[in-house]
Parts: sequence; C-alpha cells; structure tokens
Amino acid sequence: MLRRGVLAGVLAGLAAALVIWLVVEPVIRRALVIEDRRSMHGGQSAPSGLLAHGGDEPLVSRAAQVVGGAVTSVVVGVAVGVIFAVVFAKVRDRLPGRGDFGRSLALASIGFAAVSLLPALKIPANPPAVGDPSTVGRRTMLYAVVLLLGVAAAVTVPQLDRHLGRRGMRSSTRWALDIAVVVVLIGLVAALVPGTPDQVPADVPADLVWDFRLASLAQLAALWLTLGVTFGLLLERDGRRSPLGERAGAGARVPA
Repeated sequence: MLRRGVLAGVLAGLAAALVIWLVVEPVIRRALVIEDRRSMHGGQSAPSGLLAHGGDEPLVSRAAQVVGGAVTSVVVGVAVGVIFAVVFAKVRDRLPGRGDFGRSLALASIGFAAVSLLPALKIPANPPAVGDPSTVGRRTMLYAVVLLLGVAAAVTVPQLDRHLGRRGMRSSTRWALDIAVVVVLIGLVAALVPGTPDQVPADVPADLVWDFRLASLAQLAALWLTLGVTFGLLLERDGRRSPLGERAGAGARVPA
C-alpha cells in the first residue's frame, strides 16, 4: 500500500509541477514585472529572487527557482501520497464509492476540499507583487488554523454519518444532514477565522491576483486528482491480479 502511495505521489507531484510550469509561472512573471517596476522607481519591493547584498543581481536565477519548485512539488507529492495510503488503509471500508478506484477518488476529493480548497478560499494565495514580509507569520498561522479545522471537519462528518447509520436513519436523510453540517462548519470557519492581513496594492491589477489564485488552486487540484486516479488504478490493477495469483499458487501446490 505504501509503495502505491509513493508511486502515485511521484506522479501527482509531476502533474503539479507541470501545472506550475504551464499555468502558474506565466502569472508569476507578470507579477515580477510589477516588482521590477517598483524597484526601478525606488519602491521598497525588490525583484523576486533573493537579491545579493548591495547588488541588483539575484542570488538564485528564476530558472533555478522554477526547477526547485518542481523538485519541491515532487517531494510534497510523495509525502502526501504516503499519508494518503495510510489513511486509505485505515478507512478503506468506510469510504463511499464502487470499488477501490471509486474509494480512492472519494478520499482524494475529501482531501482536496479539506486541505486545499477551504484554506484557499479563506486565506487565498497572492502573487509575488502582493504581500508584506512582516505579515508572513500571521498568514502562516491563519492558514494552519484553517487547515486543521478542515481536517477536523473531514474527520467529524464521517463519524457523524456512521453514528446516524447505526441508529437506523435512512441514507438519504443522512446525506442531507451531512451536507448541512458541512455547510455550517464552513460558515463558522468563514465567520470566525480572520482573513488575510495583506492588502492588494493599487498597482496590482485585480485580474492578475485572481489569475494567480486560480492557477495555484489548479496546481493543487492537479495533485489531488492525479493522486486519487493513480492510486485507485494501482489498487484495481493489483486487485485483478491477486485472485489469479492465488489460484495459480493453489494449483501449484496440488499434488500431480
């Protein structure tokens, strides 16, 4: 199970890296133009890329940053794949869906909604031209709080569903209550958790901000979708092979 998770995580990380290269990177370059313009006019924002002390040349080139981002995506994909495999093994029999492929997609959908979508809606990502370095700690704390609340909701709602099922409640009624609980929990997170402390500067177009946020969300969606599909296909493939292998092995032990 862990080997499948690692393989699916590698492919998921590569898919996310591809989306970064094709979708996210062009938006980042548009934002870097704004940062360069500020630097030329004496603004406080320096060009992105870890500037050398007293110089204008970045210590790390943009190409190196892109390669580093791709490698990071693969590493993160492997870590998420391992966690995904462990969680799947624990809750396999309680996941909705037909077969392991459907269950894998269901778990990937839950993971995307709780770990990626909810934090992105409450604490959205911003391009390089937006953001105050002094608020990094607060933004990180708020993001972690929303992330933990999303995971808590993903754990609580299935437990509530099983409890209602043991009490004999019909599945249609349980689904309606599950959806209502999810809506209430999301509403509480939206109302009680403070939003991002950063303001969008006047020289940053609104379409640039939204393009970056959508591109970042597409990157996360690609990771979770590839993870769920690949992991499910690996399970289905091994599931089809297993009965044949068992019968072959049993036949080999039968005396001639």
